[in-house]
Amino acid sequence: MSEDSIQTAGIIMVVYPSVVFGGVSILWLWITRRAPYLRENPLRQRLWAAGHAHAGVLLILSLVALLLVDQAELGEGWKSLVRSAFPLSAILLPAAYFLSVLGRNRERPSPIVNLAYLGAISLTAGMLTLGVGLLRAA
Repeated sequence: MSEDSIQTAGIIMVVYPSVVFGGVSILWLWITRRAPYLRENPLRQRLWAAGHAHAGVLLILSLVALLLVDQAELGEGWKSLVRSAFPLSAILLPAAYFLSVLGRNRERPSPIVNLAYLGAISLTAGMLTLGVGLLRAA
């Protein structure tokens, strides 16, 4: 792996426990039913669970992409795009879910949920770029 990929992987590994802690915290709140803030709003429950699930899966996918990007036939700029696009999607998608349901009585997500589209674009750009680079290297 290149030095850039190793550095990005290190950052992801340092950040990942916060995703685990958040997921365990939500699970604990559901099990103990001690948090009316979550219990009183089913939309918030669903979106916060989706946010943690997306963050976890996308960070793992980011690590896989880092293993592959150095094998791809891409210029350094394109490799940098791949190294940043995957983790950026792991930030934007969950942020859309978490931040769009702030507020006590929210029944619909706020327009902040549109950050999910930016996250999807980032993920798609990274995947297509990496895929093309890997096909060129084959």
